[in-house]
Amino acid sequence: MKRSTPMSSWMALLLATALSAPLQALAGPGHDHGDAPPAPTSNGPSRQPDGSVFLPKPAQRQLGVRTLVTTAGQHAKAFELAGTVVMDPNAGGKVQAVLAGRLEAGPKGLPGVGQAVRKGEVLAYVVPTAGAIERSNQLAQQAELRAARDLAARRVARLTELADTVPRKDIEAAESELHSLTQRLGAVGAGLATRDALVAPVSGVIASANAVAGQVVDARELVFEVVDPSRLRIEALAYDTAQAHNVAGATLAVGGQRVPLRFVGAARSLRDQAQPLQFAGDAAALGTLALGQPVRVFVQSTDKVDGVQVPAAALLRNPANQTIVWVKEAPERFAPRVVTAVPLDGTSVAVTSGLQPGDRVATQGATLINQVR
Repeated sequence: MKRSTPMSSWMALLLATALSAPLQALAGPGHDHGDAPPAPTSNGPSRQPDGSVFLPKPAQRQLGVRTLVTTAGQHAKAFELAGTVVMDPNAGGKVQAVLAGRLEAGPKGLPGVGQAVRKGEVLAYVVPTAGAIERSNQLAQQAELRAARDLAARRVARLTELADTVPRKDIEAAESELHSLTQRLGAVGAGLATRDALVAPVSGVIASANAVAGQVVDARELVFEVVDPSRLRIEALAYDTAQAHNVAGATLAVGGQRVPLRFVGAARSLRDQAQPLQFAGDAAALGTLALGQPVRVFVQSTDKVDGVQVPAAALLRNPANQTIVWVKEAPERFAPRVVTAVPLDGTSVAVTSGLQPGDRVATQGATLINQVR
């Protein structure tokens, strides 16, 4: 019997262990069963478990993120009012028909909206319309006056021939009667053929036009509205009459611009339970607005409030509908802060709680940061 060596026994044990181990099946490329480990994620924007956002520098440049270092101070309290663009009563007017009639074009045709006109320019004519009976009565009266005028003219001629034997007062009375009949006949004829001219009350542009050739209009009907775009005003309604006595200044938010306004005065009578306030401002900025356009007016009062001034675009809403701002706590980390704010001038607000002086608040691209998940 042949004795096995220690080396051969070791090899036999190793072979038996290898055969008893389960074999792992390897699939080819594109034939895995979905149990492969996930690929490592890239270094991109992501929302952290604590609610902050990791935003790398390249992503900040791509999203156009800009921050502002906040400073504390005192700011004038402001309140927002609903306003409307109105015309200056000295630089605008309405063109209305005095008589009922039919419209006819003026010397330059009927003007359209936006067309420039000058004060005193004829915009259209109104030809008075009369009923059949009324027109017949006018024609009959015109015939009677014409016959009476002819008789008066012949009587004046006879008295003039007998001027040596007829008193002068009789001749003058006849001439006066002839002149009166001539004037009455001219007035009746003018009433049948005259046209009422609609003229521009001021120099400006046509703000509204309700005129078509041949249109029949009633008396006092608005036909044209003329306004000077360089002299528009803003009318705001204050439902608290105490606000009218605490006006230090006002601003108007036009797009992203801040237009300062000058307080003109407050009405002494209420309109729909509100007190109208009128403001005037820069002609170039207000000239881009349309008559009757609704606007937001931010009125600054004489009272002061302590807070941190930030742009209004920095204020956002979180899923809990709370007002937040994004604060840059690290070069690539932004954290949300719940704040309370009051409006200042339409483009900026004063944060009264939630921020400290020196915090870096995201002013541009904050909406995109808020969307990172």
